[in-house]
Amino acid sequence: MTTEPYHGRLRRLGVRRLSAAFTTGVIAVAAVLLAPQPAAADTPWLAVSQDRYASFTVPAAYVQEHLGAVSQVVVEGNFGPSSAWSEFGLTRRGDVWSGVLGALEPGLYHYQLTADDTKSLKDPTNSTSVASNPLWSTFLVAGDSARWLTDAPPGTGGKIETLTYRTRNGQRSALVWTPPGYTAKGPKGYPALYLQSGDGAAGTDWLDLGRSKQILDNLSAEGAMRPMVVVINDANGSDDTELKDLRKAVADSYRVLRDPANQAIAGVSDGATLAVRAALVEPGQFGYVGWFSGQSVPDVDRKNAKAINRSVELLRLYTGNVTDPAHNVTYRLTKALGRADVRFEFDGVNPDGGANWDTWQENLVDFVPRLFRHVSDHGPSPGHRQLKGEFTTPPAGTTPTPFLSEDGFVTFETTTDFKDAQHVTVWANWAPGGSWLRVPLTRDGDRWRATVGPLKPWFYYYRLIVDRVAVKDSSNPTKVTSEPMWSTFLIPGPGARLLSDVPAGRGGTVESMTYPSTVAGQDRTALVWTPPGYDPGRAQPYPVLYLQHGSGQNYTDWVEMGRAKQILDHQFLDGDLTPMVVVMGNGNSSNFNKELLENIVPTARARYNISSDPSQQALAGLSMGGGQALGVLRAYPGEFAYVAALSAGFGSGAGVDVEAINNGTRMLRLYVGDQTDFVYPSFMASLTTLNNLGIRYEFDGVTPGPHGWDVWQKNLIDLAPRLFKR
Repeated sequence: MTTEPYHGRLRRLGVRRLSAAFTTGVIAVAAVLLAPQPAAADTPWLAVSQDRYASFTVPAAYVQEHLGAVSQVVVEGNFGPSSAWSEFGLTRRGDVWSGVLGALEPGLYHYQLTADDTKSLKDPTNSTSVASNPLWSTFLVAGDSARWLTDAPPGTGGKIETLTYRTRNGQRSALVWTPPGYTAKGPKGYPALYLQSGDGAAGTDWLDLGRSKQILDNLSAEGAMRPMVVVINDANGSDDTELKDLRKAVADSYRVLRDPANQAIAGVSDGATLAVRAALVEPGQFGYVGWFSGQSVPDVDRKNAKAINRSVELLRLYTGNVTDPAHNVTYRLTKALGRADVRFEFDGVNPDGGANWDTWQENLVDFVPRLFRHVSDHGPSPGHRQLKGEFTTPPAGTTPTPFLSEDGFVTFETTTDFKDAQHVTVWANWAPGGSWLRVPLTRDGDRWRATVGPLKPWFYYYRLIVDRVAVKDSSNPTKVTSEPMWSTFLIPGPGARLLSDVPAGRGGTVESMTYPSTVAGQDRTALVWTPPGYDPGRAQPYPVLYLQHGSGQNYTDWVEMGRAKQILDHQFLDGDLTPMVVVMGNGNSSNFNKELLENIVPTARARYNISSDPSQQALAGLSMGGGQALGVLRAYPGEFAYVAALSAGFGSGAGVDVEAINNGTRMLRLYVGDQTDFVYPSFMASLTTLNNLGIRYEFDGVTPGPHGWDVWQKNLIDLAPRLFKR
């Protein structure tokens, strides 16, 4: 059985919406900062590479000058699963706080800098702004799936104007987009779409975060929409009477058609509720209605059904996944409309969208081309799912955490121990590639809760951060010996099959091996995996792999975090693995070469039926362990015919016996994470050293991900079946 390779070039995301033939503008992007450098006051804090990595470099002096002495700095933004607001921790390196996040999916991101949970500031080197949130900045990651969000070529887009009008509650204003070629005078009128903002948001958010101008400009340039006037309104505090005042002001100031068949309305959050209520309570106002994650279900009176169905050409509902509070509300609205015999369309549940502008941008792209024209497609968007029912989690305190729901959603809940806490997050490896993000939890009585997802099938580890202190989730019985605050969980699915347990009784055996360490001056322990059917009396000794951990870890990590047992069990049962013994020793040693060759190896040979033939011995390790493996290769070339280093560099070429290494090594295979792996620069430099020396090695490209277990698990999956087959 073959498995999908986890290394190689980063693949671009596929196109999800509308015409794939649309040509995007290219935004100027800077190269990722591989080695953080001190940033001057006018040096950009953010650089975005063409392969979608965001590098943050924040001067520590600026932070201290404006926020005082701080212990941590994070970038808060819509980086989390379902574009949820989350915190990306920066690391203090010399004069800067820095970090690299990616590869990010194409789209618009907004962020701010926050220190010690409560002290926030805007990135002064980013000229973008969000009117409703002065501390926010934005950046666009280009890509096919974000093509509608790019600026249209100069001179080809519509115009944005401000319309001031009066209502009974005083003077208000709205933003108005007019299409290319619109003039104040002419023989023909234009249909009009009224876009409502949401609760706590401003009309300007449709521009700053919704990218509505870019979307409308690009749809217009593509010929994917009918020319129309679009009115963007701040729905906060507005009601049906104020909406009528706005419509009158628009009719007095713009060349718009006033009949219902040429009037449309849509909104987000409570703006969506207002939009649907306007169509249902007083039929005959709007012919087209859009519900983008509405906040509450308006009254639906069956006696109005005929009038509604007669006047409303399109009522289309949109919602995000279960992290969107509108998910359940939308389900209730579909039932209410069904009972009242009111016709509607449903775009399906957006599986990757929450209650945020990433979702509503997609809603607008789908909705606008359907207005004031015949459309043959009335079904959900590609990839969207059925709305099966309301999403509910178990009552507080009734289930261990995390609670896993269908489709990869995970609910975290604290005990009541933190009822007086001020800021609680859950830190986990769910950023792109397995990097780490903190998702804020929300206070729920005496507990804190959050639902996160969807998470792809894989192995996850996490800890709680309570008022900047790491805390173990005491409700989760899993443990990580070297990281006492961590807990783990597995999202099952085909993509995580090799990390899951094999059926009971079919896997290999992991047992402890105690050995005397002459280096440490005490007994130490290794873990040893033997394959199913291991025969200690077999005439032919088994090949052996010595598999080493990294710095700050110990011999338990490859089992507890690397899922080595599960990986080896599956690959053996799949027929991909040469039957072998795997020894996971303690690499925390002042002299690893001596520890390995004089302590670990002799004990393993005495206790297990393993070969001493170099052609039947392999040595591999991650990070520090990878460096140790390469150190043994340099000092004892030919002792191990198979050598692999995961996220570790070769070092200098001084004193290297190239001929002995090439003659004695059947496979030297190297792995590294992407730009988020801090050893990436030194690793790439070491490839030049190897090339200059003439040492033969294998490197198939980066493994997308950081200096972490997501990468190393994939490396082991790739490495183990390659051993002892040459």
